Amino acid sequence: MNKKQFFLGIILASLIGGVVALAGASYLSKQNSATNFTDKQDTSLVNWLSNDKFTVPDGINFVASAQMVTPAVVHVRSSVTVSQRQRGADPFEEFFGFRSPDRGGTPREGRSSGSGVIISEDGYIVTNNHVIENATRIDISLEDNTRYSARVIGTDPTTDLALIKIEAKGLPFVRFGDSDRVNVGEWVLAVGNPFDLTSTVTAGIISAKARNIGILRDLENNLQIEAFLQTDAVVNPGNSGGALVNLAGELIGINTAIASRTGTFNGYAFAIPTSIVKKVMDDLLEFGTVQRGLLGVQIRDVSPELEEYIGETIDVNRGVYIMEVNEGSGGEEAGLKKGDVIIGVDGAETHNVAKLQEMVARKRPGDKVEVKYLRKGQEQTTMATLKNISGDTKIIRKEVPRRTTFSGVTFEDIKPDAKNKLKIQGGASIVTIDNDTWKKSGAKVGFIITSVIGSDGRYRISGAEDLSEVLKNNQGEEIVILGVYPNGQEYYFEIKIE
Repeated sequence: MNKKQFFLGIILASLIGGVVALAGASYLSKQNSATNFTDKQDTSLVNWLSNDKFTVPDGINFVASAQMVTPAVVHVRSSVTVSQRQRGADPFEEFFGFRSPDRGGTPREGRSSGSGVIISEDGYIVTNNHVIENATRIDISLEDNTRYSARVIGTDPTTDLALIKIEAKGLPFVRFGDSDRVNVGEWVLAVGNPFDLTSTVTAGIISAKARNIGILRDLENNLQIEAFLQTDAVVNPGNSGGALVNLAGELIGINTAIASRTGTFNGYAFAIPTSIVKKVMDDLLEFGTVQRGLLGVQIRDVSPELEEYIGETIDVNRGVYIMEVNEGSGGEEAGLKKGDVIIGVDGAETHNVAKLQEMVARKRPGDKVEVKYLRKGQEQTTMATLKNISGDTKIIRKEVPRRTTFSGVTFEDIKPDAKNKLKIQGGASIVTIDNDTWKKSGAKVGFIITSVIGSDGRYRISGAEDLSEVLKNNQGEEIVILGVYPNGQEYYFEIKIE
């Protein structure tokens, strides 16, 4: 090799290195700026060697799918503060309404167990809301027994979904599949942690789609969405929040409930389809709260019972009957009327309420949907603009609570939903405790501080910054901290502020 060839080789190597570096930077930039999980998954370098066009092996083969998915299904253990109330007079309870720690009010930690699915390499996990609801601590175990603590990004009780996150990189994840393309009779796998039996895989078929089983009834504003995939894959307590996947290892649902008279598997299980899961996760990632687009109609399934109820014959056997149209709603503006029967949305047939709700739940306020309906037996089509519960098309962004740290203890402003649920004016919740004095005094993560009693009297706490200022003003003194746990249990403890 002569000098000319040598220098050309160096220049060529430099150019190749620069291109690789630019490509890598581009990937990282896209990953960090992504506001939905399709972009996060597509720009991930974790599985870049895998073939996106997965081919199912000849014959019925569960091995490849199980091997792909199992490492990305995690064990979720939630700690919830509970207490056992006992009788007996107590001066603090009498004057302030708080039960003394040494008279039976000492909170204990209860634990619940479920599953979750990693959906991005940087640690975002989807699970059920009921798995982590009111949790003061969430512990995550990977298949290889690596442990993490998770924080809640957002929850949606109306679909029983939650997005949580662990601080990690390069994690295996499950890609979203298309639940619309799943057929009744198709093989599926359920992956989760039933009865704390980690990384359990069971097989079955899709038994039905768009099932409404009434487990989310009576939620606030009646906005619950139930359009479950039904399967006979064995699912038991602990599978909640786990993965339902097809033979290509794609996520088509989040296991949520079972039909049982005993509390254990009795033949059928139900999963939230990814058509809903992905939309909710993207909303929680981008906005911190779910953007719910509403058609603004009160509806019921067409049935003989409905005909008997309204006292007239309906000119169709299946569909969604409009009982009322809300004033000022997108449905009213689109021309829908009481007595119309909706039979399709955006080209998909809507034979029942569950399917209609599923189709609309994919949209955000301001989105348009094509509605096909029957009026006096005549088929018609209209375009409706969906609105939010306030009656407009604005996108709602969740405010990020303020945090402060004092003496190794981190506090956060109480969230509005917790404030409303507990019926309190303000407060600051404990996020982390890295202080032995606080731990020994009885302080626990999740406890919401509402008042502080010091030498100068009682201070009402409005938020984290307010609490931090009160603690600073009482350094070196013994104080009493009063508050409430997320489950409503009131409590107090004494501590010397150092």
